[in-house]
Amino acid sequence: MALAEFRDVWKTYVMGHTLLHALKGVNFALEEGEMVALMGPSGSGKSTFLNLIGCLDTPSRGQYLLGGRDVSTMNDDELSEVRASEIGFIFQSYNLITQLNVVENIEIPLYYRGVSERESYERAVMLAERVGLGHRLTHVPTELSGGERQRVGIARALASSPLIVLADEPTGNLDTKTGKQILDLLHQLNADGVTMLVVTHDPQVSASTQRIMHLVDGMVTDGALAGHPQGTQK
Repeated sequence: MALAEFRDVWKTYVMGHTLLHALKGVNFALEEGEMVALMGPSGSGKSTFLNLIGCLDTPSRGQYLLGGRDVSTMNDDELSEVRASEIGFIFQSYNLITQLNVVENIEIPLYYRGVSERESYERAVMLAERVGLGHRLTHVPTELSGGERQRVGIARALASSPLIVLADEPTGNLDTKTGKQILDLLHQLNADGVTMLVVTHDPQVSASTQRIMHLVDGMVTDGALAGHPQGTQK
């Protein structure tokens, strides 16, 4: 069974008297331990795809199964709980809270899950060390480089031990050298068993993943299913 699976997923928006089909019958499976790249031009449906797989929205038609559960029919409260416990997000712009230090930023998902203060702190320190920030625990984002800020974002995404990590242009705001370091870290985490979907415009980033899925006009053109003959395998 796939860790995350879209079955004939459609997302349609009503624009006045017009129906806009952002996703058109998408089939996709993300297997445990995979690192898959999602590519496509502007307007292809990538943001909609990311919102659905991240449980920020629900399909208009079709099914989304996450960890064997059908999340496509969940209400807002149920989706919120799934996001907090099953999904880790890494953002291009880091989305750190400037008043909080490294440990406190990493702790945010644990706070919302009601984890005890001691356990939350210990896990945040462990994750900070795991991403190479053990020496920067008390520093706030303005005292960190771009690469260090993204490392905080990566550690925060791992805080709740999610089923999948969604990385939206994780190297987009970084110079080439720093971007490679962050990509190397993501690959190291993937080798340790973290399942990832990486949205990227960078062909070097996508080429380093196990499989590439292309979206064009709301439809998958290849890489639809893990192990599928049309998928880009590496």
